[in-house]
Amino acid sequence: METGSGDVFSRSGTIGIEEEFFIVNEAGRPVSGIQELIYDSEPPELLQDRLDHELFQCTIETQTPIIDDPSDAEATLLAIREALTDHAESHGFRIAAAGLHPAAQWQQLDHATKPRYRAQLDRIQYPQHRNTTSGLHIHIGVDDADTAVWIANELRWYLPPLLALSANSPYWNGFDTGLASARAKIFENLPNTGIPTRFADFEAYKRFEQRMVDTGSINDRGELWFDVRPHTGLGTVELRTPDAKSDPEIVLAFVEYIHALVEDLTARHADGEEPTRLRRELLDENKWRAIRHGHDASFITPNAEETVELAAFVDRECDRLGVDGLRTVFERDSGSQRQRQLMDKAGMDALCESLLL
Repeated sequence: METGSGDVFSRSGTIGIEEEFFIVNEAGRPVSGIQELIYDSEPPELLQDRLDHELFQCTIETQTPIIDDPSDAEATLLAIREALTDHAESHGFRIAAAGLHPAAQWQQLDHATKPRYRAQLDRIQYPQHRNTTSGLHIHIGVDDADTAVWIANELRWYLPPLLALSANSPYWNGFDTGLASARAKIFENLPNTGIPTRFADFEAYKRFEQRMVDTGSINDRGELWFDVRPHTGLGTVELRTPDAKSDPEIVLAFVEYIHALVEDLTARHADGEEPTRLRRELLDENKWRAIRHGHDASFITPNAEETVELAAFVDRECDRLGVDGLRTVFERDSGSQRQRQLMDKAGMDALCESLLL
């Protein structure tokens, strides 16, 4: 059973983008397609070793190559997406993105047969059987393992505002949940999810990872599905909070901000800044606010003495870090708002069409 190593933390500032998508038919409804797209055909060269699937046969994942220069992120992401949509279309499929697909009925969809997923279904049962979620995972390279753990600890407070900004999953299993991100609530019903507690250093995280494997709690390090984690296989800090997005401009706004934030935290750690002490319960409350209210959420501040509106958070962070993508994301309607508006005005067919790449 696989665990990682601190030796992999050797490069700082690199970027990797993982996106989870839905395979859909011409009507935009999720259908099984991993057999044709992954197992029975050769993917385009750009997707070689960068194409995988998730729990359901209607879900597929791409990974970018390592991006050394942030200015290359847009071209790389667009090229990967184009290769995927071309590959899908050549086999009669299309690709859609959202945190949850509004037309997906999990009882009617087929699970993948990969042994890893069959073992998860057997161990976890109902919470995994219904897990039709799709997310955006962003990796930033860190060149020291202890620094990576310190950064992951500090990132925890920022996760709920980022979830609120990305909220794109109001519908689950055919009904309106009343939530901005139902994906986040569905996913955290699995074990080893949500915002983790603080780890003192890399050795503490490594001991935890090893203990979870040794006790049979997980089969490999990849089953620690926390909202942020030091990735002990890739040497990155991996932020796993956002809902999946069809609009690449929004994805790139998150990449821009998270890269700048990790670089800022790296410098603050090097300067000897003391870690922020945060209660897990307050972080969970902030996450609930993001899940429920999306762009309308406010958050308990790190000192636990006041709250900050999402708008103020966005303005502060964009000014502080010299980025502007998040401001553009906030000024638009959220994904959940747009989905509800479209469903009310034009119905499910139009909503499914809007989620296509």
